[in-house]
Amino acid sequence: MSIRTTLQLIAALAMLSCKTYHNGKKLVWHDEFNQPGLPDPAKWTCEVGGNGFGNNELQFYTNNRTDNARVEDGHLIIEARKEKWENRDYTSAKLVTKNTFPFQYGSIEVRAKLPKGKGTWPAIWMLSQNLKKWPDDGEIDIMEHVGYHEGFIHGSVHTKKYNHIIGTQKTDTIIVKDATKKFHIYRADWSPDKIEMYVDNHHYFTYVNTEKTYESWPFDQPFYLIINQAVGGNWCGKEGVDSGIYPQKFLIDYVRIYKLIK
Repeated sequence: MSIRTTLQLIAALAMLSCKTYHNGKKLVWHDEFNQPGLPDPAKWTCEVGGNGFGNNELQFYTNNRTDNARVEDGHLIIEARKEKWENRDYTSAKLVTKNTFPFQYGSIEVRAKLPKGKGTWPAIWMLSQNLKKWPDDGEIDIMEHVGYHEGFIHGSVHTKKYNHIIGTQKTDTIIVKDATKKFHIYRADWSPDKIEMYVDNHHYFTYVNTEKTYESWPFDQPFYLIINQAVGGNWCGKEGVDSGIYPQKFLIDYVRIYKLIK
């Protein structure tokens, strides 16, 4: 083996080690999006349909359609398009790990570049694998961005006691001025004690398990990851939808889930 080959191998192993063990955490699930085509079915499934969880969104989520979800040039692309589909005027995709990797506690990192324009609503979030009633069984919003407030990144949790329907949601915002121009790392650290949100290691939101009741903390159970791009809806559509901006791409460079090393 040549010296050059040896050095290349050492560098590759060092990169793998850095990725596998990170800040006292061990990588337990990831997708680097290196295989072109449809998203890996061993890691993701697509939820299909319209109305987006009762938010009166305008898109129809499709399945097995590269126009809406594909891996290309090392990125997952979730593309919202202005086109008739079923009873909707837009199409998009919603990828979930409900059947492939539900998990309890960990650090979730997603490096992404967001779509731009009025009506776009990209999100990285989580729901209980055993969801029976929302919001009683919990929701963790790692990143939400509504197009009419460009650069305002929202992190939130929703429970029976604390949710936006009754105006008690626990949430905060960080401004990332170039969120639609550059990739940033959106992260949630979830433990039995608290949930913390970060952008590029800048901490901006914490929700602490102080009350120890299911109404305020339903997060001691497996959750699954969701990545989607909605169009319009009750929140994002407040100031209308600019139909002329579509198609819009939500680019994800990687998804990595870590567990604390005991």
